Formats: sequence, C-alpha cells, structure tokens
Amino acid sequence: MDLKKTPKQFVENVSGGFTEEFFVLAFFSGDAATTFALTPKHAKRFSEWVSYQVKEYEKKHGEIDAVWVPGMKSPIQGKDLSTEGDNG
Repeated sequence: MDLKKTPKQFVENVSGGFTEEFFVLAFFSGDAATTFALTPKHAKRFSEWVSYQVKEYEKKHGEIDAVWVPGMKSPIQGKDLSTEGDNG
C-alpha cells in the first residue's frame, strides 16, 4: 500500500484506556473520532514504533519541544476551522 496515496486526517487529540484484554485508542478530529482496539502485544509494538519514528524525526529535524499532559485539550477545535457565517 502506498501511504502517499491514502486519505489523511488531522488528529488534534488522542485518548484511550485499557482492560486486561485490550487497549482502546480514540483519535479525535473536530467533532469526529475514530476508535481502535489493540491487543496488549499490538499496543506495545505500536508504542515502540511511534517512539522509533519520533527519534528518527528528531535526528533529522531537531528535538520536538512537547510535553504530554493527561487530559490536555487541543489548541485547535473543529469550531475554529468552521467557515459558517464567514463573509469571505
């Protein structure tokens, strides 16, 4: 599959949780969310893959200045992108 040809969606927030059986990840974009369930092994591999990708990015582009804060709200909300009532 060529990832350059697949549709893209901006994710402004991620949330989730876990049980003994699976992890749940919800990716939010505006008022919509796509939710995925992963086995613990898949969740671990996903975590390792994301960590590897971030490290490779930082090698090329420099350190990302970001801190994860549980419950943090996105600075961009779907309503901010709305063109309703726009005269332009």
